[in-house]
Amino acid sequence: MEKLNILQKDYTLNQNGYQLKLPLNIDCIIPKDDSVRLLSQFVEEMDLSDLYSTYQRIPENPSPRTILKVVLYAYMNGDFSSRDMEEDCRRDINFMFLLEGAPVPDHATFARFHTLHFALCSKKILAAVTKFLYSIGEISGEDIFIDGTKIEAYANKYTFVWKKATTKNLEKLLKKLAAFVESCEEMYGLKIVYQNKVTVKHLKKLRKKLYRLKADEGIEFVHGTGKRKSPLQKSIETLEQYLEKLKEYTQKLYVCGDRNSYSKTDHDATFMRMKEDAMGNGQLKAGYNIQHGVDSEYITWLTVGPQPTDTTTLIPFFKDLEEYVDDFKYQRVTADAGYESEENYLFLEENGQLAYIKPQNYEISKTRKYKKDISRRENMEYHADRDSYICRNGRELTVTNERRSKTASGYVSVKTYYRSPDCTGCPYKTECIKGNNCKTPMEKRNKVLMVSKTMSQKRAEDLERITSEYGTMLRMNRSIQAEGSFADVKEDMNFRRYLYRGKANALAESILLAMGRNINKLHCKIQTGRTGSHLFSLKTA
Repeated sequence: MEKLNILQKDYTLNQNGYQLKLPLNIDCIIPKDDSVRLLSQFVEEMDLSDLYSTYQRIPENPSPRTILKVVLYAYMNGDFSSRDMEEDCRRDINFMFLLEGAPVPDHATFARFHTLHFALCSKKILAAVTKFLYSIGEISGEDIFIDGTKIEAYANKYTFVWKKATTKNLEKLLKKLAAFVESCEEMYGLKIVYQNKVTVKHLKKLRKKLYRLKADEGIEFVHGTGKRKSPLQKSIETLEQYLEKLKEYTQKLYVCGDRNSYSKTDHDATFMRMKEDAMGNGQLKAGYNIQHGVDSEYITWLTVGPQPTDTTTLIPFFKDLEEYVDDFKYQRVTADAGYESEENYLFLEENGQLAYIKPQNYEISKTRKYKKDISRRENMEYHADRDSYICRNGRELTVTNERRSKTASGYVSVKTYYRSPDCTGCPYKTECIKGNNCKTPMEKRNKVLMVSKTMSQKRAEDLERITSEYGTMLRMNRSIQAEGSFADVKEDMNFRRYLYRGKANALAESILLAMGRNINKLHCKIQTGRTGSHLFSLKTA
């Protein structure tokens, strides 16, 4: 038996027993109904002029269109790492089919494509996908289902910066600076502040004068063990430390902006509570709030933001959508209770859209305890002609005053206060008047109701819509389609954490996920014969 020398770099020298076999064309091996063929055809139909415009010199082999195909197919199959994409291109025939004989790009090429090119035009490409699906009749353009989730950012857990703590530290530093400037004026006979208000200009002026004193007196700064620093050196070093801290706190507050926190690793990420809590202690993690707008099971639009709740995301979502997608306008908006607010109701009404938003008290209002609670205005008799409520004991609550309050987004709401003139001797007082933290004794307290008339009216109109047969069907479709999109992304595709830092890169990753998921959904619909279907119908017993 002949022994072959296997200890050599070229392993093909010992493959004499292998014979070259046909076919050499990879296209013959891939099944005709494989999703990679649909992906290739889908991307070929897209207008990628915005993507090509991000290149100074357009590469030819492989082209940006080919790289987009490879990246999308990797996301469709749950491979998000650029190194995994490079390995797939060398081993997987489906990726070789997409490359069409082009050399395999390295992992750095995929990373640059994501951050330097696709991230700059990701919204326009998603808008092009949505318009294409609308043109072929795959989305209705009438009903949109909205839901949100939080995905962890590419940042460490303990890199938090809290706005409240930074503000407190800055206030303490400013007090120290004021005392320090005053002591320097007395010690060195200087006059810096004239109106008892220390500013950065005064601090720079003080530093300049202290360094001039050092030069005039010829003082040499000393460092190290056994050497005594002069009072002037101590003053200058203390001032430099204070100025450095002042610069640090100011920069942190600037990065925070309107947020309460951010991560030192990823400045765009905000600390928020996640559903995935491995320690079970409600630990905050740096992440992004991603919003999906789903139509006919396709993700037609999405946004990524720092909001910890969903209430303030609805208006920016639709403004963003209408800026990029102008071929159609959704007529009905279906969302869960997290999106209900007076501001959102009025925005959708002014925008010519019907709100199918589940009220926040919808579930609890069906309980027996809620219906028997005499302290709630819903269980009181209302007289529209006198604009007053009648309580259980038959006493009338009339309007006393109105107050205006401004939300964090700047919306001003009007609250009307109804008050009972005298609740003395009422047998239902302890059941009607709630709250044990009031300083006024119970026997001296009177019933007060705070009502937003606009919110009450819009909620009543919305409740009538969502409890209709069509509204029930829309709510059922929201739970299937909107929440199903996140189930596909987080469970089926196993995407739980972003791989790139920054909001723009996180948005680009989310859009690649959405596009990959849309193509998978289109492939599934084509193969099961469900193309053109938009809503699931209610099942009757």
